[in-house]
Amino acid sequence: MVKNYIKLAWRNLTKNKFSSLINIGGLAVGMAVAILIGLWILDELSFDKSHLNYNRVAQVMQNQNFNGEIKTSRSLPAPTGEELRKLYSSDFKYVAMSSQTWHHILGVGDKKLSISGGFMEPDVTEIFSLKMLKGTRGALKDPSAMLLSQSSAKALFGDTDPINKLVRLDNKSSFKVSGIYEDPPHNTTFRYIEIDFIAPWSYYLTNMLSKNALNDWGDNSYRTYVQLNDHADIVQVSAKIKKLKLVHLTKADMKYNHLLFLHPMSKWHLYSEFKHGIISGGKIQYVWLFGTVGLFVLLLACINFMNLSTARSEKRAKEVGIRKALGSLQRELIIQFYCESLLVAVFAFALALVLVQLVIPFFNIVADKDIAILWGNPLFWLTGIGFTFITGLIAGSYPALYLSSFNPVKVLKGTFKAGRFAAIPRKVLVVVQFSVSIILIMGTIVVFKQIQYAQDRPVGYNRNGLITIEPSTDDVSKHYEALRTELLQSGAVSQIAASTSPPTHVDNNTSGFEWKGKDPALPDDFAIVGVTHEFGKTLGWQFTGGRDFSRQFATDSSGIVVNEAAVKIMGLKNPVGEIVKFWGRSYRVIGVIKNMVMDSPYEPAKQTVFYMNNSAVDYINLRINPHANAHEALSKIERVFKTYSPSEPFAYKFTDEEYAKKFTDEVRIGKLAAFFSLLAIFISCLGLFGMASFMAEQRTKEIGVRKVLGASVFSLWRLISTDFVTLVVIALIIATPLAYYFMHSWLNNYQYRTAISLWVFVVTGLAAITMTLLTVSYQSVKAALMNPVKSLRSE
Repeated sequence: MVKNYIKLAWRNLTKNKFSSLINIGGLAVGMAVAILIGLWILDELSFDKSHLNYNRVAQVMQNQNFNGEIKTSRSLPAPTGEELRKLYSSDFKYVAMSSQTWHHILGVGDKKLSISGGFMEPDVTEIFSLKMLKGTRGALKDPSAMLLSQSSAKALFGDTDPINKLVRLDNKSSFKVSGIYEDPPHNTTFRYIEIDFIAPWSYYLTNMLSKNALNDWGDNSYRTYVQLNDHADIVQVSAKIKKLKLVHLTKADMKYNHLLFLHPMSKWHLYSEFKHGIISGGKIQYVWLFGTVGLFVLLLACINFMNLSTARSEKRAKEVGIRKALGSLQRELIIQFYCESLLVAVFAFALALVLVQLVIPFFNIVADKDIAILWGNPLFWLTGIGFTFITGLIAGSYPALYLSSFNPVKVLKGTFKAGRFAAIPRKVLVVVQFSVSIILIMGTIVVFKQIQYAQDRPVGYNRNGLITIEPSTDDVSKHYEALRTELLQSGAVSQIAASTSPPTHVDNNTSGFEWKGKDPALPDDFAIVGVTHEFGKTLGWQFTGGRDFSRQFATDSSGIVVNEAAVKIMGLKNPVGEIVKFWGRSYRVIGVIKNMVMDSPYEPAKQTVFYMNNSAVDYINLRINPHANAHEALSKIERVFKTYSPSEPFAYKFTDEEYAKKFTDEVRIGKLAAFFSLLAIFISCLGLFGMASFMAEQRTKEIGVRKVLGASVFSLWRLISTDFVTLVVIALIIATPLAYYFMHSWLNNYQYRTAISLWVFVVTGLAAITMTLLTVSYQSVKAALMNPVKSLRSE
């Protein structure tokens, strides 16, 4: 019997090739979108699970009260690790301190590479369960040993065995390569913190930190990773270590309320955002968002199938009537129609896999992923079969129940007509289709509008022609003044200055500021940037009061420039000339500048203090001469740098490009949303095209009569098109408030956000109506141009 049902289903599909093609094509696109989103969600949910101890690894973090606001930080003092081992040895199996990862120079012979890495305690290899290709995880116990990633070892040594070979770090010290670890997979946090090599923490303590670093609880510059013992409960242990730091602070510092807690690895990727010291979300919102989008896009494709199947009900009515007259039961007819929908779903699934395979390289680029179809995974095929079966049932449910319910007496007498109310469910489904598509389009426009709004935000300085160089050795800092003079004389740059932070990021924050009228109970936190005299001129500071640093004033060594946000926090009405104390010194405010956007462009600018530091050569900022050719200018800059630091690779970053990277996540989400929105509207229009084709076919004789009576092509086009445009207008009325609600909620995640303008809804509405007219017009005009003699001949 089932074989017979499949044969009948195949005959019906081949008999109605056009509608079958639309059904299979639309369903395939919908299923392809669902598969892509499913693979993307699977990748997101499996983040960091490649680590063997995934459920027992955590990062120690802290909540601090600054200016009345609780802020969460991943940075901790250097002695944290040792204190955890000493006091809570029964709770932690492994504890590892780590420096922040920076770019360093690794050299082997004449070959030099600028790559990222950090200094870490030996336990880090166990915590992250690094897969060692050569050597052992315990190699870092040797203070002269180093571990390289697989790609770094390849870049430095080629095909030569690197074990026990020497590598020179930053042209200062040599380390023995004692292990090679496999490059981490794409979906791991370890990859995103860019650890291409690991050097011993013991070397860092001895050679790069001050003697008092291990007793300094005020310097929050390091990371702490832990792995809990098997019996330990992460919530209980987190509560235990809560006040670990407080007991080591002075009474003055205790007001900042430094409370530690454990952030489990399982939440690093999807729950990375904190508000008032509590997890407020993160990328999990996009998992839910795109999961919902995938379901809706698939639903749109199913609606196409339902609409086209029920639209042809009169053509299938006689078949149903005869089968019922011959004794077929309604449940048998339901099974037959379900077989048809399942056959369509099977073909659509096969086509969807082909589409996914073709699109996935492009999708990976847009989504910054490395996903692939899991051809060899039995679970994938079981899921795919189940997914196909459920899709077939959903798509075929309404047609099966509707078509099988026809009255055989009316059908065989020829008195059966679908009636004017029979089309209502189809119209409702079309409205649902376009409502979803319109919401997606409006959402996409608002996402890009928010990105554009933040990109156009005044940043308080001029990014054009500004580049930043981060020296990896001391050679440049030792000869900074000579380097500066030679670069200015070369004509390649118009200004040059050094600083402790780049223009697009603040590396240092501090507290303990005092000023006239400050409330002693007010916790404070200021971003601080050490600069040389020309920093303001190089970046193009915009002053609202006072003046810039100048070499003509020796007293500027104790002067500071503050931004408007700092003035607001301090509550100073006339800040220029006021005395501000920090680090045990008194500084005089000599100037006030407009807020510079140095961190997130979606957040208010942080209160920032710029102080004179002539040894601040962590970053060198150069303004390329606007009258010089950029390529030639960079060549000149490179030659000068090579003069003073010949062993260091010349690497620079354009400030405007670095600033653009701050929008990477939002741009990626916007592109994905646009991609899925286009597919959604394509599926909707595909269904509309099929419906218009059927309506034109159904009304052929009516159109012929109207033409004989003098109707014009335009009036006939309007007759057919009006019904569909009306449905789209209804969809617009439904979708507009829903889109506004969803996008208003999304924008509330940003403090610096755009407004939802009326033009967004107007443009979307016009676009939806235009696409509807273009989709329907072909069939409308084709029917209107048909020779009435042919259409009426059968009468």
